[in-house]
Amino acid sequence: MSTPKRERQRQNRMLRIAADEAAAKKYATNRRIKVIGIAVVVVGAAIAVIGYLQRGDSDEPVAIDEPVSEDITADLGEDAPAPEPDSTEPGTGSATGCPEVDGSSPRTIDFDGRQPMCIDPEAGYVAVFDTSEGEMRFDLTASETPLTVNNFVTLARWGYYDGTLLFRTDPGIDIIQGGSPHTDDAGDPGPGYTIPDEPAFDEDPDTGQLTGPYRYQPGQLVMARSAGRDAAGAQFFLTTGPNAARLDSQGVYVVFGNTDDAGLAVAQSIIALHEPGGRLGGAPSRDVTVHSVTIEETPAG
Repeated sequence: MSTPKRERQRQNRMLRIAADEAAAKKYATNRRIKVIGIAVVVVGAAIAVIGYLQRGDSDEPVAIDEPVSEDITADLGEDAPAPEPDSTEPGTGSATGCPEVDGSSPRTIDFDGRQPMCIDPEAGYVAVFDTSEGEMRFDLTASETPLTVNNFVTLARWGYYDGTLLFRTDPGIDIIQGGSPHTDDAGDPGPGYTIPDEPAFDEDPDTGQLTGPYRYQPGQLVMARSAGRDAAGAQFFLTTGPNAARLDSQGVYVVFGNTDDAGLAVAQSIIALHEPGGRLGGAPSRDVTVHSVTIEETPAG
């Protein structure tokens, strides 16, 4: 027969067992929460790493065997993400319509959309680069590449390139890169839009890479670009020697101007200042400034 003392002892044992079970359940729950939390952190970190790597693939300048970016950008390249087209319609941000042909319009470097057609493709255009190392004159191929020439001429007349640096030199592919008014480097965000490829490029069915018809030789004015279609904006590069032909296998950097022997000599004097360093291969040993790019126009005859 149970006594009061034994009954109390039995009840105490039951309470201890219940308390132990509750503690065990709480421990198991906390452990599960901790494991789930760690898993969430690990998955989040993995996603961040993958996102960073993907960003590097799409945004970083590519090597010479990859597309040159909007700066050459490509590796002729651009560090920052290539600007997405803001509009398929012509237009500008703080500026509207076409700039004054004499370059007297207020300087503008940001736009809401592509430039309107401001040139006559049948007219003659010369881009005059006044640099701290000398003058270079490029005859522009308006009749062959009217969209590209229009974009460059219109930006030049807005003063887009004035006071910028030729920030990159690369003797490995004999190019000088410039055209970045916001940052003076390949990571410049550009004018706020991109322009169509000219012509539309083919796509290699085996690699998915775009291929174009252009071939490169000393003395050319060429658009830089990011990877993908319609990816040029404002950055450009100048070819200075035979190594530029290493880009022939890509052929997607639109050639839209050519200089004479005097201009090529200036370009070669600039690349002779090359000092290796950085991810894009190097830069001039001293600042080389584009004081202005002015446009000379000869009406169509």
